Amino acid sequence: MMNKAQLGRLGLFDAKLPRYTSYPTAPHFSADVGSTAFTDWLGQITPGGQISLYIHVPFCRRLCWFCACRTQGTQSEAPVAAYLETLKAEIALLAGALPEGVTLSRLHWGGGTPTLLTASMMRDLSGAIRTAVPFGPDTEFSVEIDPNEIDDARLDALAEAGMTRASIGVQDFDDAIQKTIGRIQGFDITRDAVDAIRARGIDSLNADILYGLPHQTKARITESVQKLLSLAPDRVALYGYAHVPWMAKRQQLIPSDALPTPEERLDLFETARRLFSWDGYDEIGIDHFARPEDGLSTALRAGRLRRNFQGYTDDTADILVGLGASAISRFPQGYAQNAPATGAYTKAIREGHFATARGHIFAGQDLLRGRLIEAVMCDFRIDKAEICGQFGLSGTEFEAILAPVVEDFGAHVTLNEDGLCVPEAARPLTRMIARSFDTYDLSRAGHSHAI
Repeated sequence: MMNKAQLGRLGLFDAKLPRYTSYPTAPHFSADVGSTAFTDWLGQITPGGQISLYIHVPFCRRLCWFCACRTQGTQSEAPVAAYLETLKAEIALLAGALPEGVTLSRLHWGGGTPTLLTASMMRDLSGAIRTAVPFGPDTEFSVEIDPNEIDDARLDALAEAGMTRASIGVQDFDDAIQKTIGRIQGFDITRDAVDAIRARGIDSLNADILYGLPHQTKARITESVQKLLSLAPDRVALYGYAHVPWMAKRQQLIPSDALPTPEERLDLFETARRLFSWDGYDEIGIDHFARPEDGLSTALRAGRLRRNFQGYTDDTADILVGLGASAISRFPQGYAQNAPATGAYTKAIREGHFATARGHIFAGQDLLRGRLIEAVMCDFRIDKAEICGQFGLSGTEFEAILAPVVEDFGAHVTLNEDGLCVPEAARPLTRMIARSFDTYDLSRAGHSHAI
């Protein structure tokens, strides 16, 4: 890795940038995309093709202070049950709009806390989905599981529904840090949840852990990572905590003076990264790790690693349909996002139409620049032959697009006749390099630290 002085001169420790799970990013969506466009795009899916489906459940039993997701707290089942009925109505609308023979490539339940659903609700939801969009022969079904909000009955229901991958948020196992971020989840309860998941034959396990949390030190993150490694997850997302209290009001409960500096964040990331690498995990993109036999590692080796709203993926489907309040869909034509507020979302579905509130129609160089950003974020390289062939560029046009990167980063990137490469030592700069291909105004939204 480049030394901190070099990284500082290039602006890494001052930069605040998108995570680039889409291009353009969500702040650039507009009301130009509504339910009519969403319905039309569904109708243009190839009959007999595959889609991926994301189901958003925006409820939590408690609201963790660190979280910036669109969620709401509830202590009763009533709002969850009502929301489930709306989801089922939206699924029925989807079934009516899809061409014949479409099947599922991936199914993911996220939130919020999907495991807040009761066992009977889970069976109800999974049954509605299977009726609308049947599973394909290799469908992967993943669910975000809160170890504090799961039991045998709900795990049995998920296993019966065909869950193949579980995803558990860890964040950090340190007691003091957990209290500071409002997320109490001990190692024992997490280990018990993992054991119960695997006891049901669900072998694929994801885990999320954060760096950059208040009071976090290299010693503390080392202990948390070692505890996580004892659970042997198949893949891990090592996300940087994004402190954006102007967007997520609950983060105002977190003392900003206890947060590590950007330079310290880099040390925390490097400490965790080395531990995962030493334990045999492959590095996937900028912040994921996977066992060599995991699908992400296989996709990386085959050159088909991709990036979407859940991070890195090996999903080969071109279309991701998001259902539920605030859920985002991606089509070859553009992005579509449901109304974020559950009230507006529910009203639209009850009126008999999709709840699309905004989105983006691809135009100009959107697809080209989106692919350049994805290639840098996934593979740390841009293949000239691939890009020129896919987008009909001449060598001169390709070089002109890369010129700003060369101007900004010079010897810290490698440019030759095959394309551009980000050397391993310069990989902390990856999001900054990706920004060089972004032609949209980044001042439209506050972003998190580049490291």
